[in-house]
Amino acid sequence: MKKLTIAASIVALMWIIFGISRIAPESINSYGILPRTQEGLWGIVCAPFLHRDYEHITANTIPVFVLTLVLLFFYENLAFRVWTLSTLMGGFLIWLFARGESYHIGASGVIFSLLGFILASGVVRKSFKSLLVAIPIFLIYGGVMWGIFPNSPDVSWEAHLFGLISGVALAYFFRNVPSDGFYRRTNRDDAEYY
Repeated sequence: MKKLTIAASIVALMWIIFGISRIAPESINSYGILPRTQEGLWGIVCAPFLHRDYEHITANTIPVFVLTLVLLFFYENLAFRVWTLSTLMGGFLIWLFARGESYHIGASGVIFSLLGFILASGVVRKSFKSLLVAIPIFLIYGGVMWGIFPNSPDVSWEAHLFGLISGVALAYFFRNVPSDGFYRRTNRDDAEYY
């Protein structure tokens, strides 16, 4: 129940901030990532919780909820670190390399990072259990991978790309860290995890 509450709380926070943005006299979306500017640095932390319109937040709600829940259920010991580092790493890469003429907002960078982490963990952990988690996630969300390519001026494909890169890097970095039975035995560890 705690895991469900955490995932629901993240989504609720997104919607609360979105509600505030609808009634605020000035746009709070200016707290998004504005690349290579000092003011844009705040966006690294704020951007995942800011959304342009109902279509934008609705498109991000279910993937944030589902992928956060998967992360909490199958990688519980890493969930907080992966979520936090996904936000910071992806956000910093957006700030450093993305198009600079507009603000980059939305949770899709974190979504792609969580997706990248779950999929890459299925491979780099060399664990059948991790692979069993990755396969249905790929079948459900694999089609969104096209989002890492520029296809619309209104979509931050950079957030998708740098989120995915961050997630894959985190999967590699944490590949030997125990996480609820999804642990690959190494020479340093004789314990068995199930």
